[in-house]
Amino acid sequence: MKFKILVIDDEPILRSSLEVALKVAGHDVITAPSGEEGLELFRKERPDLILLDHWLPGMNGGEVLRLIREQDAEVLVIIMTAQGSIELAVNSMKMGAYDFLVKPFDLERLEILVQRALERIRLKKEVEWLRTQYQEKFRAGIIAASREMRDVLDLAEKVAGGSDTTVLIEGETGTGKELLAEYIHFLSPRSAFPFIPLNCGAIPKDLFESELFGYERGAFTGASEKGHIGKVEAAEKGTLFLDEVIDLPLSAQVKVLRVLEEKEYFKIGGREKKTADVRIIAATNKSLDGEVEKGNFRADLFFRLNVVRIVIPPLRVRREDILPLFRFFVERFNEQFSKRFLVIDGEAEAQLLAYPWPGNIREIRNTAERIVLLEKGDTIRGAHLSCLGQGGADREARVRPVALAPQGLVLEEVERHCIREALRLKKGNKVQAAKILGITRSALLYRMDKYGIKAEQE
Repeated sequence: MKFKILVIDDEPILRSSLEVALKVAGHDVITAPSGEEGLELFRKERPDLILLDHWLPGMNGGEVLRLIREQDAEVLVIIMTAQGSIELAVNSMKMGAYDFLVKPFDLERLEILVQRALERIRLKKEVEWLRTQYQEKFRAGIIAASREMRDVLDLAEKVAGGSDTTVLIEGETGTGKELLAEYIHFLSPRSAFPFIPLNCGAIPKDLFESELFGYERGAFTGASEKGHIGKVEAAEKGTLFLDEVIDLPLSAQVKVLRVLEEKEYFKIGGREKKTADVRIIAATNKSLDGEVEKGNFRADLFFRLNVVRIVIPPLRVRREDILPLFRFFVERFNEQFSKRFLVIDGEAEAQLLAYPWPGNIREIRNTAERIVLLEKGDTIRGAHLSCLGQGGADREARVRPVALAPQGLVLEEVERHCIREALRLKKGNKVQAAKILGITRSALLYRMDKYGIKAEQE
């Protein structure tokens, strides 16, 4: 990253020496021999860092610093003076100087100070870039035309400020739980640090703890010689998002509880206690209360996760959001596919509003993508949405209740049969098999491993 540095000093030799040294270090350098000229260059060039001599002819460095601060409270300024004193240093710092150098100074001391200042600027620019990326992602906000969704966002915005407060997000598949978790992270004091998602249902149980906490080199047979960084460590100072936390293995639940309560953990095969400075946001598409009653989920972990619970309502109960969401995705795919759909006719709007959207936002996004990609013109018509009716009929056929024999059945056997049948129908293609089962490919791989199922053909 290249930085622009402004040097304001009335000594020609020093000014020239600084210019050469800073240019050799790879920076853009501009210079001024007086405070007045320095202020003019500051307004015109907007440098990242200013080296400012305190004793200048005419307007002195203190006055220049004051005027700079009136126009820009963030730019870093290093004061240089031949008459160093504690009082002058304190006054400069109070006025907003980043640091203070007493002449004569060696270039090594200057380079260290400049590098430290530029590292701070670099981090600030990275934070601003990340914020820009998030703002682009949330540029339309999370669509909230309905009262129900506005209430969800109000609660999310309130809880975001508590950087350590654990949040439990509940909602059906496709309602945008991960997006809401990212939104909370974006608004939080931890937004400059990573947001790390982990789908608890997509990882085999015997690998879960090493994925979450990492492992030391040689921790087990087949372990990498370099060891492995876990998700907790990767999320340091940021947010760890545990998606489908209901699938968190019982063996790992007590260790996650320790992270929440003690802020510490051990890597697999490690003896050194690690500190966990992370915020945890968990999500589930089922009721954790019920799993606690069944003994599948620890009550103490549930209570620790359930500090603030946010329930995202499905689209069928917030119908005011359907058309704004559809228009949002149409606009996005117009841009992606260089199309120009501008209008949704009355028949299409009626169909969109009448459809129950069992797949929620994910389904409405896929519908918009399919129409924009495959159709032509500038108007979305009712005929373009015929797939919704077919999809509904197909779905009804697919979810026809299974007849229960008097002696009952083994649920895992039903799931095993469905997976095998999906793989047979799709000739071993796991992506397509997962699609017709309504799960992700990683979730399918997990279940195949769980039941010892192998695809006959890729």
